[in-house]
Amino acid sequence: MGRLFDDTFRGFDLMPFSSDRLFDHAMDWPNIEVSETDQEVKVSAEIPGLEEKDLQVGFANGVLAITGEKKSEEGDGIRGLNQRYYSRFERRIPIENVDEDNVAATFKNGVLTVTLRKTARAQKNERFI
Repeated sequence: MGRLFDDTFRGFDLMPFSSDRLFDHAMDWPNIEVSETDQEVKVSAEIPGLEEKDLQVGFANGVLAITGEKKSEEGDGIRGLNQRYYSRFERRIPIENVDEDNVAATFKNGVLTVTLRKTARAQKNERFI
C-alpha cells in the first residue's frame, strides 16, 4: 500500500508516505535556530501542536536539552492518511561560555525561545580571524 502512494505521488514533489522517511524527519524534530550576539545566545525551536506543560528545558554542563512529547489526539477511530508524527523527542545543543544561572525560556504560538546570557569573560573576548 505504501508503495502505491509513493508511486502515485512521485511526480508531485511531495514527500512519499513511507514510514522510513517519516522516521528520518523525526530525528531532526523540532527544527531549531541558534543566533548569537555579543551578550547572549538565543535558541528558537518550532514545536507546533504542543502546550507548555508538555515541554522540559534544562541547561547543564554546557548542553541545552529540550525534551517533550507530542501525543496522539483521540478521535472517532476512523483515519485515512496520517502523516503526523507523535512521539517523545529530545534535542541536545552544546553551547559554550554562557552563565548557567542566567537562562530564560518563553513559549508562545508554538515557538520555544531560550535566551542564554554569555559570561562576562565571553562578552569581553574579541576574535579576529
